[in-house]
Amino acid sequence: KKELINMNFVSAVFYIKDGTELFISSEEGVYNNKTLDMIFTKNVQGEYNGDKLFSQRAEYSNSKNYFIISDEISVESKKGKLLADKLVFDLKEKTLDISSYENKKVNAQIDLK
Repeated sequence: KKELINMNFVSAVFYIKDGTELFISSEEGVYNNKTLDMIFTKNVQGEYNGDKLFSQRAEYSNSKNYFIISDEISVESKKGKLLADKLVFDLKEKTLDISSYENKKVNAQIDLK
């Protein structure tokens, strides 16, 4: 499809309405120049407000208002650490669903102070 652009060594910046920025990088990616949707694959790294995220896949859907992070997720935050298989950010509802595959448990160490 001519609207799909395959990319290598991808770096992207998402500008959030509150003035913050989300940085994402990966070894490979696909950009849809019609819908503005993006898929990042292989050694995905993200940074937001000092929090760091690592995974093997991230999918941003501009058209459906979600961000899905999956495959070997590790999050390092000021408030703790998280290991999971899938994170689904609903950008419209401003919610986050955290899940694991095959009834595995989500591993989290969080400082609630």
